[in-house]
Amino acid sequence: MIHDDGVPCLWMRGGTSKGAYFLASDLPADEAARDDLLLRVMGSPDAAQIDGIGGADPLTSKVAILGPPSRTDADVDYLFLQVFVDRPLVSGAQGCGNILAGVGPAAIERGLVVAEDGETVVRIHMLNTGEIAVARVNTPGGRVRYDGEAAIDGVPGTAAPIPLMFQNIAGSMTGALLPTGNAVDVVEGVDCTLIDNGMPIVVMRAADFGLTGQESREDLDADADLKARIEKIRLAVGPMMNLGDVTEKSVPKMTLVSSPAHGGAINTRSFIPHRAHATIGVFAAVSVATACTLKGSPAAELASIPADGRYLVEHPGGAAEVLIETDGAGRMVAAGTLRTARKLFDGRVFPRA
Repeated sequence: MIHDDGVPCLWMRGGTSKGAYFLASDLPADEAARDDLLLRVMGSPDAAQIDGIGGADPLTSKVAILGPPSRTDADVDYLFLQVFVDRPLVSGAQGCGNILAGVGPAAIERGLVVAEDGETVVRIHMLNTGEIAVARVNTPGGRVRYDGEAAIDGVPGTAAPIPLMFQNIAGSMTGALLPTGNAVDVVEGVDCTLIDNGMPIVVMRAADFGLTGQESREDLDADADLKARIEKIRLAVGPMMNLGDVTEKSVPKMTLVSSPAHGGAINTRSFIPHRAHATIGVFAAVSVATACTLKGSPAAELASIPADGRYLVEHPGGAAEVLIETDGAGRMVAAGTLRTARKLFDGRVFPRA
């Protein structure tokens, strides 16, 4: 299965991340052997990932594994894996909505999905959470089109839009939208919303940490005392969120919120979980937007609620758009976002020995 002439690999930008897209059939079936291979592909553990294709950042050290669908309401199976940069760890504990944006195009490129002329709807079974995402991919003439007029903050230029819609993602890892049943829990003296609408996150006021919420990613990363305090809260909420001991886990993500500064619904600064995020993850943005709708929560107190259900979640690189659909009773029934993706390289990758 693994040959001296390398492993077929599609390197893609998905949203504001980059990752290696593989067919499951091209990787070892044994999980330990697969993870060992992926660490060697990315060049981990090494802060520079100098001997692999990883970009020395969690946002560029990601993997998507695609395969035929294992359920009848899907077109492709998708497993997301986070390859840690400076630790010998590969985690499937969470999904990734940015890398998800590239799954539809990659599935077509690899022949798992037959493209229609014009637009191809790809139903993606997200193995990390067991839910279905629906992506709409531009395919004029039956080929994936990557150029277009859609812009997303955190990515220069424009590309073809890839709308993504999610249903039944509440409690994706914790079993409930609010695993404690509360809109607010006080943890280590800080008001927290423990929420999971596609991504388990902890939402806290930036002001409760003596911050404005407008700090740069670099300033946040340099604040060792702040990060230690946030990590203490993260470790405490793990069991509360049905995640157990999260010492070695990449969830929950920690999100500081403040009033919007640029016309959005809410402003954020996120940790993923130990480094400040350059933007915000797709599912984290969905969870933050959902938190804005919870009366009495830190996010709701600070948010400017849009009348049309289109939430702009501000982050250091701009804003992520989240669409929330509700029923007649005001209950959320679906959430979505607009992403873009681009094929960067298609070939074979050679893992270090």
